[in-house]
Amino acid sequence: MRHLWGPWSPLGVTIAVATMVIDQVHKWWMLVAYRIEEKVRVTVTPFLDLVYVKNLGVSYGLFTQDSWQGQWFLAGFAVVAVLAMAAWLAYGVTDRLVAASFGLIMGGAAGNAIDRLILGGVADFFSLHAFGYYWYVFNIADAAIVAGVCGLLYDSLSPSRNRASKSP
Repeated sequence: MRHLWGPWSPLGVTIAVATMVIDQVHKWWMLVAYRIEEKVRVTVTPFLDLVYVKNLGVSYGLFTQDSWQGQWFLAGFAVVAVLAMAAWLAYGVTDRLVAASFGLIMGGAAGNAIDRLILGGVADFFSLHAFGYYWYVFNIADAAIVAGVCGLLYDSLSPSRNRASKSP
């Protein structure tokens, strides 16, 4: 286990756990307390609706897995990805932005993996739309993963990172 702990691990793991907990509490609230399945579609704003969709695949429903074995496979893949990111966090991360970004991605992946094991697919609720065009339905874990990827992209494109990679 000490192979998965480094100087930026406390920050990354704290963000991962917080992201996973917030995601799971929100999903519990939407499904059990708010009972979104019974409401079909709830208009929140002119561009945002709440709706329940169980995603049996990965992003945009790709690689759909209709069986429990398929969901367990996808959850297992997420666990392997989280462990790989934890190792990278322990050994390859040198700043706060990257550690936080990894934490968001790890927490989001873990939250969606839990859904696969408990619900047989990922629970999604937020439906953004405009001018008759509907984007995919997503959840807090998905938003955290996207934010984490944006943080990693920003870091990789930042001038200080580019200067550091060119120095001897």
